[in-house]
Amino acid sequence: MEEECRVLSIQSHVVRGYVGNRAATFPLQVLGFEIDAVNSVQFSNHTGYAHWKGHVLNSQELHELYEGLKLNNVNKYDYVLTGYTRDKSFLATVVDIVRELKQQNSRLVYVCDPVMGDKWNGEGSMYVPEDLLPVYREKVVPVADIITPNQFEAELLSGRKIHSQEEALAVMDVLHSMGPDTVVITSSDLPAPRGSDYLIALGSQRMRRPDGSAVTQRIRMEMRKVDAVFVGTGDLFAAMLLAWTHKHPDNLKVACEKTVSAMHHVLQRTIQYAKAQAGEGQKPSLAQLELRMVQSKKDIEDPEIVVQATVL
Repeated sequence: MEEECRVLSIQSHVVRGYVGNRAATFPLQVLGFEIDAVNSVQFSNHTGYAHWKGHVLNSQELHELYEGLKLNNVNKYDYVLTGYTRDKSFLATVVDIVRELKQQNSRLVYVCDPVMGDKWNGEGSMYVPEDLLPVYREKVVPVADIITPNQFEAELLSGRKIHSQEEALAVMDVLHSMGPDTVVITSSDLPAPRGSDYLIALGSQRMRRPDGSAVTQRIRMEMRKVDAVFVGTGDLFAAMLLAWTHKHPDNLKVACEKTVSAMHHVLQRTIQYAKAQAGEGQKPSLAQLELRMVQSKKDIEDPEIVVQATVL
């Protein structure tokens, strides 16, 4: 019998659509994981829509939920997964929970998507309060094992700018030195060898040899750009990376190829559906661009590899 693998996922929840826990739960379950979800917010839909309603969980309420698990002695996890957070004290409570869980299980892996901002037309801007950056830098990243920043977030965390692949690799080394053994820069504006229709993603995994020395595997992937704005893709990426690094612990190349290929299939299915729904020449709505998650079950379970990673 296969070992049960249990994930504590602390992310947003929406009634309609796929972001946060809604984007992470289904793929992880399909891939055989038990997933316990703490909903950091409960909104009607994601905040890109014209309207949204709902509630935000505060740090005290998060602490209470965790205490409930602890009192029943069911706070036993193999993984913790976190994404978008706007609140500094909530983030600090997450770190306390991760530390405690790691004391119980030294092999626990914390997968953190340090969502802080992005670049538009080459200019980076933060879409969370700036006081979260020092918390991520000083508290969160040091306890994380796998992080999935975009280029702008990697620059913020490391305090260095990226203008070339060499600089990106140096930034990943800085991030390794802060704690995480696996760093994936999920998107960048670096020029792709295959041309401007492609995005570059980079990965770096630091492994310990039996003799204690470290060896680092670095990879590069080129992903075809999709002409649409999707929401929830980062949450889906982090969840699938968790799953595939679990199944291929010493092979970041394969884990990333499976993650990115599955993403490709989900996004292609979504854009085709959205365009068909919108009609010829019309721009799809946010509702039409919600990820086609359930329809992509087979691709999530067993993705046909359509993106090859290059070992650097």
